[in-house]
Amino acid sequence: MPSVAEAPKIPEDVRKKIDQLKEEYQEEEVTQKGYTKRLRLLLSSHLMESDQKNITQLEKDLSLGEITEKGFLNKLEKLLESSLNLATGSDEKNTDQTLGKLKDGLTSLNEKVCVFSNDGDNKNANKENDRNVSNGNTPKAISESTSQGGESSKASSESDGNSSNKEEDMLKQEDNHMEVEEASAKLLQKKKVNGGARNKRRSSQNCGVQRSVADMFAAVNSKRKCEEESENKEEEVDAEPEEKKLKLHHNEDKTSHSENSPRPLQSLSSRCEICRQRLNSPELLLFPGHPEGALDEFIALTDSKLSLFTGEEEFINEYDERPQQKITGFNVYDKAGHLCPFDGGLIERNVLLYFSGYVKPIYEEDPTIEGGVPAKEMGPINEWWISGFDGGEKALIGFSTAYAEYILMEPSDAYAPFVDAVREKIYISKLVIEFLVNNDDAAYEDLLNKLQTTVPPSGIAVITEDTLLRHAQFVCDQVHNFDLAGNETDDMLITAPCIRSLIKLAGVTLGKRRALRRTGPKLKVIKMPKWTKATTTPLVKNLFESFFSGQIESDKENLQGTRRQRCGVCDTCQRPDCGQCKHCKDMIKFGGSGKSKQCCIDRKCPNRVIAEAEDDDDSEDLEGIAIGEIVPSEPKRHRIQRHTHHISWVGDPVIVEGKRTYYKSVMINNEEYHVNDNVIVAPDDPKIPVYIARINHMWEDGRGEQHFHADWYCRGSDTVLGETADPLELFIIDDCEDTLLSSIMKKVTVIHYEVPSNWKDLGGDNDPDAYYPVSIDDGSNYWYQKIYKPQNGRFEDVPQEKNEPEDSMKHRHCVCCARLKEAELKEMCVLGKKLEEESAQNQTCYASLSYKWNDYAVGDSLFVNPDAFDFKVKQVPPPRKDEKKKKVDEDMYPEYYRKSSDHVKGSNESTPEPFKIARIISIIPKISGTILSPSDVSLKVAKFYRPENTHRGISASYQAELNLLYWSEEETWITFSDVAGKCFVSYQENIGSTSVDDFMNAGPHRFFFAEAYDAKEKTFLEPPLKAQILGSIGKGKGKGKGKGKGKGKSCLEDNIDLNTFQGFEEYPPVRHKLQTLDVFAGVGGLSEGFHQAGISKARWAIEVFEPAAQAYQLNNPSATVFTEDCNGLLRMVMDNENMNKKGQRLPKKGEVEMLCGGPPCQGFSGMNRFSTRQYSQFKNSLVASYLSYCDYYRPRFFLLENVRNFVSYKCNMVLKLTMRVLVKMGYQCTFGILQAGNYGVAQTRRRAIILAAAPGEKLPMYPEPTHTFSPRACQLSVVVDNKKYVSNCQWVVSAPLRTITVRDTMSDLPEIRNGHRKEEMNYGTEPESHFQRLIRGKQYQPLLRDHICKEMAPLIEARIRHIPTAPGSDWRDLPNIVIRFPDGKESKKLEYTHPDKKQGRSSTGALRGVCSCAAGNACDPMDKQFNTLIPWCLPHTGNRHNHWAGLYGRLEWDGFFSTTVTNPEPMGKQGRVLHPEQTRVVSVRECARSQGFPDTYRFYGSILDKYRQIGNAVPPPMARAIGLEILKCLQIKEKNEVARFEVQK
Repeated sequence: MPSVAEAPKIPEDVRKKIDQLKEEYQEEEVTQKGYTKRLRLLLSSHLMESDQKNITQLEKDLSLGEITEKGFLNKLEKLLESSLNLATGSDEKNTDQTLGKLKDGLTSLNEKVCVFSNDGDNKNANKENDRNVSNGNTPKAISESTSQGGESSKASSESDGNSSNKEEDMLKQEDNHMEVEEASAKLLQKKKVNGGARNKRRSSQNCGVQRSVADMFAAVNSKRKCEEESENKEEEVDAEPEEKKLKLHHNEDKTSHSENSPRPLQSLSSRCEICRQRLNSPELLLFPGHPEGALDEFIALTDSKLSLFTGEEEFINEYDERPQQKITGFNVYDKAGHLCPFDGGLIERNVLLYFSGYVKPIYEEDPTIEGGVPAKEMGPINEWWISGFDGGEKALIGFSTAYAEYILMEPSDAYAPFVDAVREKIYISKLVIEFLVNNDDAAYEDLLNKLQTTVPPSGIAVITEDTLLRHAQFVCDQVHNFDLAGNETDDMLITAPCIRSLIKLAGVTLGKRRALRRTGPKLKVIKMPKWTKATTTPLVKNLFESFFSGQIESDKENLQGTRRQRCGVCDTCQRPDCGQCKHCKDMIKFGGSGKSKQCCIDRKCPNRVIAEAEDDDDSEDLEGIAIGEIVPSEPKRHRIQRHTHHISWVGDPVIVEGKRTYYKSVMINNEEYHVNDNVIVAPDDPKIPVYIARINHMWEDGRGEQHFHADWYCRGSDTVLGETADPLELFIIDDCEDTLLSSIMKKVTVIHYEVPSNWKDLGGDNDPDAYYPVSIDDGSNYWYQKIYKPQNGRFEDVPQEKNEPEDSMKHRHCVCCARLKEAELKEMCVLGKKLEEESAQNQTCYASLSYKWNDYAVGDSLFVNPDAFDFKVKQVPPPRKDEKKKKVDEDMYPEYYRKSSDHVKGSNESTPEPFKIARIISIIPKISGTILSPSDVSLKVAKFYRPENTHRGISASYQAELNLLYWSEEETWITFSDVAGKCFVSYQENIGSTSVDDFMNAGPHRFFFAEAYDAKEKTFLEPPLKAQILGSIGKGKGKGKGKGKGKGKSCLEDNIDLNTFQGFEEYPPVRHKLQTLDVFAGVGGLSEGFHQAGISKARWAIEVFEPAAQAYQLNNPSATVFTEDCNGLLRMVMDNENMNKKGQRLPKKGEVEMLCGGPPCQGFSGMNRFSTRQYSQFKNSLVASYLSYCDYYRPRFFLLENVRNFVSYKCNMVLKLTMRVLVKMGYQCTFGILQAGNYGVAQTRRRAIILAAAPGEKLPMYPEPTHTFSPRACQLSVVVDNKKYVSNCQWVVSAPLRTITVRDTMSDLPEIRNGHRKEEMNYGTEPESHFQRLIRGKQYQPLLRDHICKEMAPLIEARIRHIPTAPGSDWRDLPNIVIRFPDGKESKKLEYTHPDKKQGRSSTGALRGVCSCAAGNACDPMDKQFNTLIPWCLPHTGNRHNHWAGLYGRLEWDGFFSTTVTNPEPMGKQGRVLHPEQTRVVSVRECARSQGFPDTYRFYGSILDKYRQIGNAVPPPMARAIGLEILKCLQIKEKNEVARFEVQK
């Protein structure tokens, strides 16, 4: 044997680069191809000559096609790593010994790998492991036969046997080794799910002549194992098969590498180096031993009991070539003798796992060990798989080894817990997939509800949240596999909200190698009937089709650069294109056209899909972006382009004013233009569409330049409609300016489209475009029907001009200028009657003034900004938070350090005070004039105290009425710019028999007082006489209006109508309530709010979910509630049917006067643009159906309510299309965001509200806030096409009433326990707050209903019990202790086993990581911990999810609820669902109160049905506020009709 030269040493810098490259490869940051390429470059100058020859030969074989690219990479990787080990081995203890062996002639690659993968330490450990798991020696005859067989293989048998060159024979043997390893690696990468997949795999493994079992064993290649004995150092031949050896060496290489990397001392000392189980854990189980008389695997398989064939068969199917048996009474273990889970990722990391048990034939059904063939050391397991699941509760689980496949029957008693856990997670995966197929929009809480309420089959425990989190990785992998196995057009279940939440909570990593084969679980899932295909009117359908016909392809081209990129690191991204799917076949490289530009179906990155879905997750914490804001008082300047025109005036001048001479007509290039003609004006930028304007008047100035005053039209594309607008439709806008006649290009026609008299009858017309005046885009004809207000995004009817211009102004009167002037005047103070009396300082006093159409007189009460003045009583400042966190025992509370932020979600710390209230004593301008800026007007006012402003402090407001005040004699000066609005204050005695609550609800902004407050003495007194007349009935004042003006009365002229200045504004009664249809009605929150506002009568409702429909019927007994699909109902109505199948009468056209509802829209809730499939979803969505209802019935008022992000979906496209459809119908419409907390509920709930009014009606405004609320939750602007839109609401800082707190909401409710189920009970106490008195209502026999709560599992209940009651407490305050449950079982203590690269160590030096990922490595499934008081998953993923602040959080008594969800879960989307003090989640009634439902409101169904009904509802107080705005519009309409009737008379 020739000697081997000593390998060159590798320099230190190169070695460091190699170590870094290995670490990247091990963490899958580089591919195998990239790894081998870079490693070869680093070792290029350090390779031995024989290695260079081997590499050259490999490249030659690859170029000739004798080996695949994968085989080439595998062989090259092995060769380079063995050479690397050889080169670096000189620094190890066994260098001399190793080189000695090499110099003795070990030049084959196999022997190199063998030597360097079995150093002295590893060898002794493996020998000890062999003793632990072996109870007998391999028979000598078998050893000899395998030793002899080890010299040959499939590859070597085809080589030239007569070759005399010994080195070539050894190289061929190395090639054979690598080919076998390549096949083994391919086996490890396969994923099974059903029999069909296994058959396919079998056919690809074996082909050609059928071989017997004995022949197959004889063909298995064995190799020598270099094992040094401690005494005589002899080499022994190992009888293990080649596949076992290959996997063993690969694993030992990885083990050796991992030993060189730093590892936490805790982890090293307490974990097994092989299976990574904790050695000190009581759950660590030892292998009990092999069955008696057990045989080696390949001998046991030759037993005649297991044979399916006699040997005389002429033909055997190829799927029968590979033996398939069953195994029972089995154990799975590692070489250390530990029982190991086969599903914990060990097999995927190439850890050697073996199993022993009793082998039975494939047809055997008896799970007992009787009749089985005892076998030992079977394996190692190459992969495990599941199959079946065709409707049953159990799936088949199997192992694959180098020899056969085994279907698992029953494990041994010792191993049963491991198998039960696997069956448990398989069953959970089945439940989850079946649930998602029919509930793709389900929240995490809904998924938990499904799992917790499903009765599991025998052998599987009741499923808890802890169980789901324990198996989250497996479950998500199976959901993803199911997606991959489905059709491309199907929705991706992995993007469901519940799965996204599960991925975040459990730290799931998508795209890594899975335990199951990639084809996904084959489940026979039957989809439950959902909403049918949308029924749409022709108008809605045609509009969608006309817009999208060319939009989708252009969006694909324009937005390619902004598409979210694939992650690039997951297994899916790194997989090559399959070449078989339809997307691959369309690729140019596979001979296709390349038009689809879609990635291979097998390479659809799951991480990108999840990220895109996360882009538009509904959140209450969305922040606005800093962009420009449209300011209506500063219209944009139209930059024009001047032309060289021939311009001459036609006719005589109309009038000459100063240097201006006005004309009616002008000739431009031989075309005559007149006043009121419409023209096109050329912009100076060719990229901007031409301007369109109306000539208001024309003149020539003193320099001879010809001008005209342009009333600009607004193109639809310049409105919020954007690209969805009709290019021929223009809008009137308050924008005009003087410009040059030379900029005119040509004359155009602009037609004012007036609504037909039969407009309501046109709903659902088959040819909706026939009624519009312009249909051809010739560049010369346009039309308009609405005025557009850009600052609010409002489309309204073009208003009639109020006043005729004076004769002297007619020639240059501009309606647009008049409106702008009127808007400016609205923002100014217009002083009224001057008082004769003057002060000593010679200042002029006025009796009244007008501001924003409100009249203020001396003696009136008003709202003042909170910082306008202070009170004499200084309030005790709230306790300051310690700048430094309190010191805690970090060993007891290891997660407390995560509470670094002082902000607590749901806290009212930053919530502003309500407006201060004062009464006017005198009005004095600072400068002369009668029209002044508010900052130039001073007011002398007297202060009113609120209860919290007195010395009693904030506690005084808890039980006091929200509108209670105290009279005071304190006076101060303020400027009128601090005035926020007008309010009405009355002495309580003047209210009469009316209760305070009725008085408050009868009109806006009503307050009362019963006492005066002396701040100096801190006493409460009888009000003076001048105060007691406030609110008293004055002469001539009917309808309950009071005067209450005190000294201001003498300041008014006798001919002034006192109602203008005095009296209490009342909500007007409605003569005719709107007949309302509530679509997607739910439990009826909108209907209840409108009922409270007194504007509507609930006549019809559509609700497909039976429990919610029943609840609606309970609360609206006179309404007709349809439980059918809304599309089917609309189809029946459009087909002129009068009744449905249940005999319920359908509403007819013309009967529906109010349409309200909130259509679901989860199917297209991504932030990016529509794809073809997504457009199809939207076109057939419930939004389209709901708009079709509006088009068909043409109600007087229309309301669409949805989540806040409705306005953001698909780059605002959903909002634009909705508004576009309404405008096309002829509706006035607007959009905005409202915060429910601003209208009297203790909850943050932002909702998008679209309002529309029929032509001729008054379009409602959005209601001003009635209560203050947290500024963090009041970001209510909307950004569309980089423009910021705000609603008409002016009170954005403060509000008339203080915020409603959790204490106001539910402090009076009796204490209940976890899982309380008594649906009716007594209150037990009187109401403690004004809110509670209002919410209880006027019950004859007060009875509390639905004060029930869901029952939490014992572990979750224990966690809740240990959450402190201090504000801001959550899971981070949990102690790390062991607790005992009522059944006697105990929890575990969470162990911190890894350093945390981001958080460091605790003050005591303890570790803070619970998984290897904390140190920057890949997650290790064996690091998972369960049944701990601190949920393992939260510290595991807390660093990348804001420390999971709020999970297991308690509500704060003085705070507010997060958005009420459909199922309160401590680890759900809104984690702060725990009662402030009690050991439970919030009850159904507490959730209902957080939404503002009266206690008399009924819910129906199970406890979870009731939670869902409340969580999906619109808060009635917010609906009432909107209803009151509609009420104002109804009043205006009635007044106009009365006035018109008077004129006609």
